[in-house]
Amino acid sequence: MTTARIPPGSRRRQGGIATLEFALMLMFGLLPLLLITYSGVMLMAVQQTLSMASAEGARASLRYAAPDQRRLAACVAARRSMQWLLAYAGQNPDCATSAAPPIIVSAPAPCADLPSAQCIQVRVSYDYRANPFLPGTGTVYGWVVSRPITSTAVAQLDQGSN
Repeated sequence: MTTARIPPGSRRRQGGIATLEFALMLMFGLLPLLLITYSGVMLMAVQQTLSMASAEGARASLRYAAPDQRRLAACVAARRSMQWLLAYAGQNPDCATSAAPPIIVSAPAPCADLPSAQCIQVRVSYDYRANPFLPGTGTVYGWVVSRPITSTAVAQLDQGSN
């Protein structure tokens, strides 16, 4: 019975191949997975922030009596709640008008389900395709996030104030 001898330098070459395979697996397998996971988590954080901002805006509209003061308070509260998104996107919405994205506050109007009551609607949005957190993910997520991410909250106003 004869045993085959392994040439002295071949074990070292095998170790180099394993290192190369690990590096390629890391670059083409794990890193893209981590980047996609990170951007997905950030999208969920954006949606949560927008939900909180619209709810805070609607809640703030209940504190003041005059319609203009209600709209201004709603816009300021929504802007404060989503400040990190606005800073990242380089936006500074003017709450004096509050009629253009990313923050839209409606004038008091009859509620959809209860026309005898007055409601204010606060709608906030973030355009992920224009401002992705990781370069290139705006197009990767283009089939999922084709429009700006939005959140809307409605507050029913007191019957005693206008």
